[in-house]
Amino acid sequence: MMRDFVFTSESVTPGHPDKLCDRISDAIVDRFVALDPLARVEAECAVAVGTLFLACRFASPVRLDLPAIARETIAAAGYTGNGFDAATCAVLTSVAETTTAPRLERDESELDEDGLEAVAATHHVTAFGFACRQTPELMPLPIVLAHALARSLERARDELPWLMPDGKAQVAIEYRDRRPTRVHALAILAALDPDRRPKPAEIEEALRAKVIAPCFAAAPVRPDERTRILVNPGGPFLVGGPARHAGLTGRKTGIDTYGEFARHSGAALSGKDPGRIDRIGAYAARWAAKNVVAAGLAESCEVQLSWTIGLSRPVSLVVETFGTGKIAEEEIAARLARAIDFRPAAIVRAFDLRRLPARSPAGFFSRLAAYGQVGRSDLDLPWERLDRVEALVD
Repeated sequence: MMRDFVFTSESVTPGHPDKLCDRISDAIVDRFVALDPLARVEAECAVAVGTLFLACRFASPVRLDLPAIARETIAAAGYTGNGFDAATCAVLTSVAETTTAPRLERDESELDEDGLEAVAATHHVTAFGFACRQTPELMPLPIVLAHALARSLERARDELPWLMPDGKAQVAIEYRDRRPTRVHALAILAALDPDRRPKPAEIEEALRAKVIAPCFAAAPVRPDERTRILVNPGGPFLVGGPARHAGLTGRKTGIDTYGEFARHSGAALSGKDPGRIDRIGAYAARWAAKNVVAAGLAESCEVQLSWTIGLSRPVSLVVETFGTGKIAEEEIAARLARAIDFRPAAIVRAFDLRRLPARSPAGFFSRLAAYGQVGRSDLDLPWERLDRVEALVD
């Protein structure tokens, strides 16, 4: 295992076309589940130039104006004029009631033991969860800093009117003995309004002052005199968004999880109701890994869970601690199996996922679509809670 290396992670703003599609897909899931907690829904988007295509399959008596939800989300991202406009873009839809995933008959919270066992996985998935001691969130430092930089870039639009909604941030961290020691490089790609953009030198000066400096003011590792800072290194990035490059739901799973520092499932997380094991399995794996690290059983931990279609319990639970475990990995896995019920219905019940959208006026799943679906310190996510620590150390 390499001890000294440089690792790079990226994040994007909510106006990036891929994230725009994720947000629309999850806004639809939010609306369905808030109105009908027993609904089944899958929503996927593709966007390019002046067109958004939306495919939705659902099982629910609820009827929604899906183009209106899409336009609301596009406008909230800042696309109300130049390049791509919420009011004038074409929204094409393919909407139908699904027959392969019927609406649920009962909420998971109402099920007894036999009922929990009867709810089988309807999709094959191998999900990975990861946690480590690099940050207070127990996340890898590169993705935490990349998210912070992307957030800072989005906030700067209030002060810098020439910034467009589309942006990307990349952070490279230098590791020594597998510990983050310095910022090797960082890059910002910021879409610019062609009618109002200042000179390149003024752009870089403004982004250093309004985006980079606030982001790293309290960071554990900060840029130094040797850090390479790149702002739109490929030249002017004009307009951006769907007018420049296409977007698709589920194409940024590395950003959604661990910034590629750890393994993750290739399945999209956004656009799926709480009954989809490929979504909630990723949350359950993160929950397990985070509690293992918080319990002091390892400095770094990856939990791998695999479900087979037709069975409720995972057929595989594997723990990897990368040589940092305080006890045997097999023992950690055995403790996890006793402490956490990984059956799909039990996961939904533990996280109360069918009620959270109704309790979140700003949306629950749609707020996960940008800046990561795990490791969030700004949201009270059930899979980030350390409520299994005591059970793991007993």
